[in-house]
Amino acid sequence: MTNESENKKNISPNHRVIAALKSAWEREIEAAQLYRLLAEQQESEKRRGLFIRLAEAEEGHASQFAERIVALGGVVGQIDTNPTPVQRMMGMALGTDAMLRRLEAEEERNTVQFERSAQALMEDPESHALFVRIEDEEKQHTVTLHSLKAPDEPRTRLESILKGEKWHVSTGSWVGDAIYGVNDGLGAVFGVVSGMAGAVTAGVPNSARIVLVSGLVATLASALSMGSGAFMAAKSEREIYDAEIARERAEIEHSPAHEMEELELLYQLKGFTPEEAKRMTESIARNPEEFLKTMAHEELGLSERSFPNPYVSSSSAALSTAVGGILPVLPFLVLSGTPALLAAAVIGMSAHFAVGAAKSLITARSWWASGLEMTLIGFITGGVTYGLGRLMHIG
Repeated sequence: MTNESENKKNISPNHRVIAALKSAWEREIEAAQLYRLLAEQQESEKRRGLFIRLAEAEEGHASQFAERIVALGGVVGQIDTNPTPVQRMMGMALGTDAMLRRLEAEEERNTVQFERSAQALMEDPESHALFVRIEDEEKQHTVTLHSLKAPDEPRTRLESILKGEKWHVSTGSWVGDAIYGVNDGLGAVFGVVSGMAGAVTAGVPNSARIVLVSGLVATLASALSMGSGAFMAAKSEREIYDAEIARERAEIEHSPAHEMEELELLYQLKGFTPEEAKRMTESIARNPEEFLKTMAHEELGLSERSFPNPYVSSSSAALSTAVGGILPVLPFLVLSGTPALLAAAVIGMSAHFAVGAAKSLITARSWWASGLEMTLIGFITGGVTYGLGRLMHIG
């Protein structure tokens, strides 16, 4: 028994490293498949070639992970980066722009995951170094994708070369606010309804009304909270932008030559020759406001165009939260007792799956995996709150 325990202890770290490497290997293959799918959709030879090069880079990453897995005694299958039928259907349904957003989100998620894996695998220096190296390359892929989303607009082509730093303004859309609003409203109110249904005995007078009122109050509170939170978040982003612009303006006024030199270096890091970078910088610097915006964008990753409207964000968050919250409450308008609770559970689980599937549009995850994850979360939430309600039952 002692020898068996010691053997498990000895091989356990290797299994953990191999599992992390296999997960990364699968991510790289999926990314390569999506890049090749995008390449097929492009009419421009230049853009098609760029996506093929990105696919080949991901294939190279997958090969490096596979080599490390084999070196540690693991087994991997063949690397097949041809797009799957499901991916082709998704590409046709979403179009190039939406696919670019999905891939950008996926690259950002990969960067975060690789950073976590690198930190967790310190006991294996070679795997640690591999994750760190590929993490840096994934950051560059994110910048490249971001620059491709609106290639015909000069302002949107100006991308932050410091996107991987700790602080930058992140942005969203009313679609994202709406999806997460439904998610929060549904989860919170479903928990309240389940808990109150467990607490109030079916025979208690007006038991259905008690649950109904509790659910409606929770829906209203959640909607107001989400709406005000979205409003303040969007407003704060604008205030942070204004403050950073003011600081950058002061730096330009105090030391314009230094700022011009800094912009030249930023352009050189993007691949321009020193002469090209100098000409571009001098041309931009002739327009003080454009120089200011360019410096803010290149140095800090700030873009005035990217800020959401606080009122749109607030409205979509509040209304979507209310929609999500009202769903599990509806059965108690016409039913009571166990039938109402069962109907609320069915509606709640179905809505959780639908919301989880919808989240895949902005998180780049598989729709069925995201849906099942949300359903499991809803099931756990409902079960735990119902159990607590039964412990503190009324009547």
